[in-house]
Amino acid sequence: MKKILFTAVFGLAFGAAQAANIVDTAKSAGTFNTLVTAVEAAGLTETLKGPGPFTVFAPTDAAFAKVPKAKLDALLKDKAALAKVLTYHVVPGKVMAADVKPGAVKTVEGANLTVTASSGKVMVDKANVVKTDIAADNGVIHVIDSVVMPK
Repeated sequence: MKKILFTAVFGLAFGAAQAANIVDTAKSAGTFNTLVTAVEAAGLTETLKGPGPFTVFAPTDAAFAKVPKAKLDALLKDKAALAKVLTYHVVPGKVMAADVKPGAVKTVEGANLTVTASSGKVMVDKANVVKTDIAADNGVIHVIDSVVMPK
């Protein structure tokens, strides 16, 4: 019931004639506050509001809470390192869940994410994909349960 209610509310919030961009979509969801703060601190807001298209594997606030506080605080203060981590979560193009294929996927950061699928579960590196296909007018968001770090 909770999932149905969330889906209904989410659908109403984003079912307007024009979807919001990735940043505004993330803000509206209410579960990506740390991600939005990090995107702003890294100076990536305008890029992710731009034409794209982008596919973002977006860690939730709970995912960011798994990162030790000292490490997260240091990362938020280091714009270059933060941008590297955040762009590792972004793939060029709009890749819907049905189009995701297991294997290496080149990120905007330059390194490859590893996508695996087993028993109906999809993972990106060591993060589980917990929700897919949140549409934005300049791409799509897939929700992950951990922050992934470039090698």
